[in-house]
Amino acid sequence: MDIALIKTFLEVAATGSFVSASERLLVTQSAVSLRVQRLEASLGRPLFTRSKAGAELTAAGQEFERYALSMIKIWEEARQQVAIPEGFRKSLTIGAQYSLWPRLGFRWIDALREQMPDLNIRAELGMPDRLTRFLLEGVVQAGLLYTPQLRPGLAVERVIDEELVLVASWPNPTLDIAGRYVFVDWGPEFVQAHALYLPDLTNPGLTLSLGALTAEFIVNRQFAAYLPARYVKRYIDAGRLHLVPDAPRFPYPVWMVWREDLDEEVAEAAKTSFRQVVTQIDVMQDEVMEMLRDLSEEDISVLGDDLSDAPPFDEE
Repeated sequence: MDIALIKTFLEVAATGSFVSASERLLVTQSAVSLRVQRLEASLGRPLFTRSKAGAELTAAGQEFERYALSMIKIWEEARQQVAIPEGFRKSLTIGAQYSLWPRLGFRWIDALREQMPDLNIRAELGMPDRLTRFLLEGVVQAGLLYTPQLRPGLAVERVIDEELVLVASWPNPTLDIAGRYVFVDWGPEFVQAHALYLPDLTNPGLTLSLGALTAEFIVNRQFAAYLPARYVKRYIDAGRLHLVPDAPRFPYPVWMVWREDLDEEVAEAAKTSFRQVVTQIDVMQDEVMEMLRDLSEEDISVLGDDLSDAPPFDEE
């Protein structure tokens, strides 16, 4: 069975669209259609009901999806096992969102290599949808995400709370930053709390869904934004970014997601090494929050502190 055909099938099933699948796979829409047709011909059953609204799995398609995921997983395990370099016993692929690699993901790799020197490590970058798909397919075995999705075969654990703080690129900033504010989309809970407690800054005309990468944008311009405390510490220490006194903070949880069938030895090493990293990160984050408390005249409030609790992850 051609693995490309199965991956194409899973992409169409996940997006519900031949067009979206072609964009994700970086092939033409006709190539996607041809691959699905070849797969349907091999199975002797239609897998999708096609319409102007998109593509919906048929009963046969729903049945085949379970097997497709299993086949992709077995293929990825075999591919990774065969590709293990000489001198290494086992392999682990880690995935994380961009904002979670600097000072967190990279330190995790360092700690993991120290704890298990004969472990072959591969790193992947992606948004939650892409990383979740990789986890389901077995391409990635463990990941760090802000907005995980609860799926069969995946375990989810809240491992650390980021502190999002308001920083500006000029000295001695105040909350009077209208016209110089960049809205960073940190997800629905942040958007809701921000709209309620900072309405004057909710639609500034410039929105970036780039996470911590926004720091690279504002540091060379006269802008302010909400960014992770542990990420901006080096900019603050260098005098390139400055905390905005009395600005509310926003706790933003980070989740570790891993495959439940992950090798026990590798899983234990991954979790133990990550706990070590979290201890280091907590120290850096605490230093930034202490700076903010010293600069502020009042107690630092939590953005959206009295909002009703939302589900900790997406259930799909």
